[in-house]
Amino acid sequence: MEKLYKLSEFARVLGVSRSAVIKWIRTGRVRAVNIHGRWYIPESEIERLTKGFYAGLKRVAIYARVSGGTQRDDLERQVASLEDYVRKQFPQAEYVVVRDVASGLKEDRRGLGKLIEMARKRQIDAVVVAYRDRLTRFGFTYLEKLFEAYGVRVVVVFDQEPKDYYQELVEDLMAIVTSFAGKIYGKRSRKYRKVVEAVEQAVKDP
Repeated sequence: MEKLYKLSEFARVLGVSRSAVIKWIRTGRVRAVNIHGRWYIPESEIERLTKGFYAGLKRVAIYARVSGGTQRDDLERQVASLEDYVRKQFPQAEYVVVRDVASGLKEDRRGLGKLIEMARKRQIDAVVVAYRDRLTRFGFTYLEKLFEAYGVRVVVVFDQEPKDYYQELVEDLMAIVTSFAGKIYGKRSRKYRKVVEAVEQAVKDP
């Protein structure tokens, strides 16, 4: 039996919004199956659409990110897998690689700023990332809409991050907790230390 994709999955593969997919279904551009009131799209539709859908992409930016310098090997593996994907999916496109070694919570990342500047100058047609969290830990939809406003598609290659990103998630969680606890109680207060210590202990427990 042919694999069926949910609307959100299909949209993610093509790098478009969910509302755009719904519009395509209604206008007959995409063949879909309605099961118990929910739309699902056959895998063959992805193969059919990507051949023509990505044909117009001539300039692609690969964006890879890790949180710390100790993850340099992970960063290069990320780049290698994305380069392989771009060469297969967009054989007609030229690509540039943009790297960041910074937390996904950080808004002023040098690489992210470079991506936005390239989009603003119409130097790229698409941004390709391994996972949504590589682009940003929070606010992915806002960034996606920003790129769309410049005519740039955001293509997410994989659905879920691998398990070895757990430590990075923990570090981001601690950064959020310490920031908010500091604002609420003050970093020198007893309550601040108790909150931080409690969360640190929670993430250490199996």
